[in-house]
Amino acid sequence: MKPTIKDIAKRAKVSTATVSRVINGLEGYNEETKEKVLKAIEELGYKRNSVGIENKISSSKTVGVILPDISTNFYASIIKGIEDVALNNDYSVIMCNTGADGFRTKEYIDVLKQRNIDSIILIGISIKDEYYKALKELDVPYIQISTMSYKYQIPYIKVDSQQAAYAATQYLIDKGHEKIAMISGDAKDAENGHHRIFGFKQAMIDNGLEINEKLIKQGDFSYESGINCMKQLLEEGENFTAIFSASDDMAIGALQVAYENNISIPNELSIIGYDNTRVAQMSIPPLTTVSQPLYNMGVRGMKEIVNFIENGKGIESIIMPYTIIERKTVKKIKWFLYPKFA
Repeated sequence: MKPTIKDIAKRAKVSTATVSRVINGLEGYNEETKEKVLKAIEELGYKRNSVGIENKISSSKTVGVILPDISTNFYASIIKGIEDVALNNDYSVIMCNTGADGFRTKEYIDVLKQRNIDSIILIGISIKDEYYKALKELDVPYIQISTMSYKYQIPYIKVDSQQAAYAATQYLIDKGHEKIAMISGDAKDAENGHHRIFGFKQAMIDNGLEINEKLIKQGDFSYESGINCMKQLLEEGENFTAIFSASDDMAIGALQVAYENNISIPNELSIIGYDNTRVAQMSIPPLTTVSQPLYNMGVRGMKEIVNFIENGKGIESIIMPYTIIERKTVKKIKWFLYPKFA
C-alpha cells in the first residue's frame, strides 16, 4: 500500500495539516518540524501524487462555500459546522452568497478559481449544466449539502426531504388532523420544494385523505413568504385544522399572521415546521418541527473534503437522520371539535 499524508504525520508525530504545509512549501512550522517531516517522507517513500490528488505548491488552504441566501436561519448551523472543522484543520473559509435564485453561482465559481481555492462546498444549490462544467474545470474536490443532483454524480450530505415531509404530515394525521394545509417552497426547486410537496401529498394519499390543491401555497422558505402564504390561506376561506410548513422561517411567518388574526396556536390551529433552526425554540409558542442535523451536516461535509485533500480518501454521499421535535404548536383534536374558522 502506498503511503499517505496521514502515514507521514504519524511517523513524524505531527498533524496532517503540518505535513501538507511542508509538502506545499507553506509557512507555520519550525526547521526541526520540517526535518522530521522530510525524513518521514524519505523513509516511507512518499510521492506527491500517491493519493491521487495534486498537492499544489500554491495551495491556499482555503475552502469556498457557495449558498443562496445567508440571511435565512437555515444556513447558520451548517456554516458553523463547516467553519469548526475547517479551523481545526488550518483551513480558511470564503462565503459566497448567490442570492435566493442562485443567479451569481457561475460568477462565484469563476471568482473562487482565481483565488486558487482547494475545494468547494455548495449549500442548497441546484446544479445547472453550466455550474457542473465550471466545477469540473476547477479540478478540485466539491460536495453538496442539503441538495443533490440526479443528473450528475456529485457527492452530497442531506436528509431525505421527501421522507421527512411525509413523516411531518403523518405526525399531524396521527394527531387527528385531516384537513391539512401546506406552506411550501417553490415546486420548481426539485430537492427542497418538489420533494417536500410530494412527501406531503403521499402521506395524505396513503391515509385516504383528500388533497386540496388550494391549501398548498408556495413561497421561497423565508419568513416573509410564510406571512404571504398564511394570508392567502385565510383570505381564500378553505377549511383546515393544521399546517405543514416546509421551513421554520415560513412557519414563524404563519404564526405571526395567526397572532394578528386572534387565532390561538395550537388550540385553534396546529403548525409543524421543518429544519429545527434556533427560531423554532424561540418562537411563541415554541415550534414543533422536523429536525435536520444541520450542524452535523456541515461537519460531515467539511470532514469529507479534508479527508480527500489530506488523506486521499474518496468523498462519500451520506443521508443524515431526521427527528420530529415536539414542542407546543400541535394539538391532538377530536373530529367533533373543529377550530372556529374551519
